[in-house]
Formats: sequence, structure tokens, C-alpha cells
Amino acid sequence: MHQITPLDHTHYDEMLAAGQQVRPSYQHFASWLNQATPDWLRNKQAEADTLFRRVGITFAVYGDESGAERLIPFDTIPRIISAAEWKTLEAGCIQRVTALNRFLHDIYHEQDILKAGIIPAEQILTNAGYQLAMQGIDLPRQVYAHIAGVDIIRHSDGGFYVLEDNLRTPSGVSYMLENRKMMMRLFPELFASHDITPVEHYPNMLLDTLRAVAPAEVDNPTVVVLTPGQYNSAYFEHAFLASQMGVELVEGQDLFVKNGHVYMRTTSGPQRVDVIYRRLDDAYLDPLAFNAGSMLGVPGLMSVYREGRVTVCNAVGTGVADDKSIYPYVPDMIRFYLGEEPILHNVPTWQLRKPEDLAYVLEHLPELVVKEVHGAGGYGMLVGPAATQAEIDAYRLRILEDPANFIAQPTLSLSTCPTFVEAGIAPRHIDLRPFVLSGKKVQLVAGGLTRVALREGSLVVNSSQGGGTKDTWILKEDITC
Repeated sequence: MHQITPLDHTHYDEMLAAGQQVRPSYQHFASWLNQATPDWLRNKQAEADTLFRRVGITFAVYGDESGAERLIPFDTIPRIISAAEWKTLEAGCIQRVTALNRFLHDIYHEQDILKAGIIPAEQILTNAGYQLAMQGIDLPRQVYAHIAGVDIIRHSDGGFYVLEDNLRTPSGVSYMLENRKMMMRLFPELFASHDITPVEHYPNMLLDTLRAVAPAEVDNPTVVVLTPGQYNSAYFEHAFLASQMGVELVEGQDLFVKNGHVYMRTTSGPQRVDVIYRRLDDAYLDPLAFNAGSMLGVPGLMSVYREGRVTVCNAVGTGVADDKSIYPYVPDMIRFYLGEEPILHNVPTWQLRKPEDLAYVLEHLPELVVKEVHGAGGYGMLVGPAATQAEIDAYRLRILEDPANFIAQPTLSLSTCPTFVEAGIAPRHIDLRPFVLSGKKVQLVAGGLTRVALREGSLVVNSSQGGGTKDTWILKEDITC
């Protein structure tokens, strides 16, 4: 029998409502959990860790001098979302990514949103993620962010908010798929008693999306996954997705340009490549167009790309749209391009490039979260309430050196979910990353990667910062009391 109590009244607890009442979506699971002994759950957790290590589901941490790969901690208690809640999340993600793709096409073509004064032109045209080489290039179906990861939190008011958009090379979907396989293996009885929407068809959806944006003249496109190599922190995912889609995993040295096309070296001779799902940044894609010292890319790739003879997913230059200084304008993009009000709201954000915002943030640093506009993985950020005075003072100096490089947000009360930790079952903060695919249509599987901050009181869910993951269950039908 497990006694699970909310962390405190300021956080939304995914499982328990006011007065310790179990929410409807968790009722069947809570009954099952009450029958499970701590030792049995601990054995199941150990079994999961052993299986994940055997499969090789690990990641590397940049800057870790040991160079050792780590196992992303997996929690056996799922995060459950009702059908009604998912309907809102799905519609909001589709709306958001649709507007972001419209925005990306616009800023590389007519630039109507800049002419309308909705976003300052210099904030786009001088942005490090804006690629002049993409101006005027027409892409299949006008899609730039073919695969997007939208990071969503639930606030203390029970509402969902978008924390950030990931449009360059979003990662984590392999863990969504492997987490589900693990839960079905460990707890088949739970899937018999819950009507949970499947996620295992994601690789087929991804392949259909990639094939749908192949050059127009190609009937049976060849798709490859381009990886920086085995030392990349997400290499497991690159290999996993290539295997699941049944396509080749390649490195830059496996591809070459000849006669205006991209080819792959094979044992039976060169094979033309039509769609490249790239998992490396713009700067390393083509040493003739970007970083001349790159050994990871394909010389001449951009010349073929500009001619429309190969599709790169995600498109070159998408990084400007997931820059954290552009994030505050996404609701305006939705209104401008779609004529709709945002379904999912942004978190209030101060842009430190603005003098009035800078002054406010410097005065309230102990209360706020401050991030670098190009930051990722939880690196380079200040969580004011958890920082020492020395850390705050040092970060203040960093801000003053280049205010435009930072944004700030309130310290959010991320919702909590019961999590199996050393002391037993306790609430831990979580977020959600659904994966949105844009090809013939914009769609997503009913689920996503739930990340959990395993350290008590921590709000940082990133795996590089000690976070773990959970399986995400979307119920097919709502359960009523």
C-alpha cells in the first residue's frame, strides 16, 4: 500500500486532486499501484535498467571528462493524460508548428511579417540562425520543420504552456518508443486494463513524412539518416530511427555530390539520395558553404539543395525559429498567418535586449530563470531560486556583457507526477515533448517524451542535468468518476 501526497498546494499534481482525490484518468492505475509492494516495484525498476543497458540505450554528456556513456534513468510509473486533454494538446501543437513553418517560409521569401512590424527585422536578419543562403529557395510543400519537438509544461493553474520549440534537430523520440516497449514488457496487465493509444507506428509516420517532401520528380525516393557519428550524444537515436524506418544510417563520408545530385556509396555502386534526415547542425552540413573545417558534412550539398534535387530535413535555417529570443513572437505568428488565437499559451518572457526588460530582470534575478537564446540541454541557465548569491552575481556579469544573448522567465511551478525514487514513491516535476511531423499534413502520435527531474525539488528535467524519462499514456476515452 502506497501513501502518495502532493508536493505542495502550489504545484499541479497529475495524479492527485484536492483532498487526496485520485484524478479520473489515474483511478485504474492507482488501484493497481496500491496492490504493488515496494520490493516488487524495485525489482521491476532494476529489470528495466538491466534491459535498457543491454539494448544500449545510452547517451553521452558533452564536457564529461570520463567520456563514459550514461543510461537515461527510466521511471516505471507512467504519466497519464486524458483523451480530452490530449485533444487540446494535439490541436495546439499542430497550430503552433503550422504557424512556425509559415513564418520560416515568409522570412526567406516575402518577409511580410517583418514589413508589418510584428517582429523587428534586425532581430531576424542578424540572428545567428538565419541563413542567407536559404533566401528565395522553394521547398517541397513549403515545409521547413519536418520534425518538431514542442516542450510543454502544466502550470499550477492546470493549464498547458509551451516552454520552447525545438525545430533544428529535436531528439528524444527513440526514448518515447523504447519506454513504451519496456512498460508493455514489464506490466502487460496494465495494458489489458487501460485503453492506451499506441505510439509504435511513429517510425512509419516519420518515413511517410520524409518521403512526402522528396523532390517532385522522384517517384520512389531514397531516404537516409545523416549522423555526425558514434561519438554524438544522440547516436543511439540516429541508429534506432534508421533501423526502424528501414533506411541507411550514413555519415558525411558516405555521401558525395556528382552531376548535380547527391549519391550514397554502396557495395553495388553509387545510389542517388533524395531525402536526407540530418542530425547535425547547419554549420557542419557542407564545408563549401558553411564551416570550411567540417569533416562531418557533404561538400557541395548546398548547391544540390538550392537546385531542389535533394531535400534536407529539417531544412537549413530553421534554427532562427527556435531561438529563444524569437519564441515570444510565436503567438503573434499564429494570429498573423492563421488568423487564430493560440490554443497553447507561451510562458511570459522578458527579452533582455529591451532596456526595460533588462532593468527588471537584473533587479529580480533571484526570482527568475534566465536562459541563453541559443542554449539547449539545460546548459548555461540560471535558476534564480536555486542559485547561490555568488552564482547570481557571476551570471549578472554575463548578462551585462551581452544582454541580447539572454531571455528570462518566471520560475514556473511545473506539475508533478508520482515517481519511484530511492525513498519510495514521491512527486517529481515533469514536462512533455510531443513530436510533430509536417509532410502532406501536420500530425503527431498520441504521446510524447515525458521528462522528469529526479532530484527532489529540481525543475531541470534534461537528461544531461540528471533528469529521467517516463512512458506517456494517452487514454483513448475519458474515464468518468
